[in-house]
Amino acid sequence: MLIVHHLGISQSDRIVWLCEELELPYRLIRYERDPVTRLSPPEYRALHPFGTAPVISDGDLVLAESGAIIEYLTSKYADHRLTLGVADPGYPDYLFWFHFANGSMMPSVMVDLIVQMAGANGSQETVRALSERSNRAYALIENRLGKAQFLAGDQFTAADIMMMFPLTTMRAFVPRELKNYPNIRNYLQRVAARPAYQRAMNKADPDFKPPLS
Repeated sequence: MLIVHHLGISQSDRIVWLCEELELPYRLIRYERDPVTRLSPPEYRALHPFGTAPVISDGDLVLAESGAIIEYLTSKYADHRLTLGVADPGYPDYLFWFHFANGSMMPSVMVDLIVQMAGANGSQETVRALSERSNRAYALIENRLGKAQFLAGDQFTAADIMMMFPLTTMRAFVPRELKNYPNIRNYLQRVAARPAYQRAMNKADPDFKPPLS
């Protein structure tokens, strides 16, 4: 049976959400973060050699990485639902945003987190330069959502599942005001209204409310 190993308040909530969207049968095992370090516990790190969330097990297979897991599940169990094929006009946008989430957006937010933790120890010019990357990312997303209802176009796809985490949960770690991003705010409300998203968040982290505005 498919098992989703969910680390509390982490990128693994994407996989719980995906399973709910696709109505896949799965078993959810939750792991709590270390109360002192806020990192994953030893039993979670032992699941996969790299030791980070998300992780699934499917029979003898143990697979990590959000994008890899999403591609695996949509290919094996869902006849590629929530993805777009190369013949679809929205395919380039789908491909870009699906990979932008962890390829560019998450690294830029992690840089913001490191700068925040380090304080003002670096030069102000360096801090501004590092912060500018995430500013460009938000501006790019805001512009896109002024042209399309979802990131790949008119239909909800796995690209939206990938992008919701850095736009919501990560802002609990690295706060960012969205008052200058009305398109993003509207998008977050639109996606968060999906029943599968609500079910997933209630199962994955019932005591956590992702920032949606």
